[in-house]
Amino acid sequence: MVFVMSMSSSHYQHRYRARLREKGYVKREIWIPPEYTKILKDCETALRVGVLPIVSKSAPKYAPESEMSKDGNWTTETLHRALAESEAADEDVIKVELVAGIDPGILVTMAEFGDLPLLMSVSGSQILVETLLWPVDEVKDTAAFNDLILKTHKLLPLSAFGIRQGPDGKDYYEMFGSLSAGSILESVLFEIETLADNAMQAAEAYQSDLKDVA
Repeated sequence: MVFVMSMSSSHYQHRYRARLREKGYVKREIWIPPEYTKILKDCETALRVGVLPIVSKSAPKYAPESEMSKDGNWTTETLHRALAESEAADEDVIKVELVAGIDPGILVTMAEFGDLPLLMSVSGSQILVETLLWPVDEVKDTAAFNDLILKTHKLLPLSAFGIRQGPDGKDYYEMFGSLSAGSILESVLFEIETLADNAMQAAEAYQSDLKDVA
């Protein structure tokens, strides 16, 4: 299975921010307790479509939805078909393509995140979602950077960092998330959006740790 990412994550992050500005959105930095991350994300989603969320004086902790579907586990093919027929695909929020190979995968292009490409694969009881960030050799000090991301990755919920070989043979930092192959479609879509959003945040947060590459 070949996964081609022609640009660095910074490129997609710049395109993502440009599209948000074109829609008239403005960025505001806030600080919240980590347990309210999903609540804040839901508020952001509502505000973007013009819905004013109701905020109680004491915001309750959210209860995670059940991840198991009634029909059993997804396969790569059935998950691709479900994503392709989803409302997100109908509205061009995502573009979905089945990638052939010994281990077929699903290429998901996130239109609202600067066309950031994500690769999904289903293996046994797990769905893995991943995206390449930047080559390891573009980091100024890899030892210091590895120490930094180990200490700060919890700030990006539901995602983790890794290193793997890219299509050009070079080692890349990647961001990935995983969930049960029996997850309902809404949970899969939420994981996709979360990973894309986290990749955008990582591109901004760690930009100063990268070399200036022409």
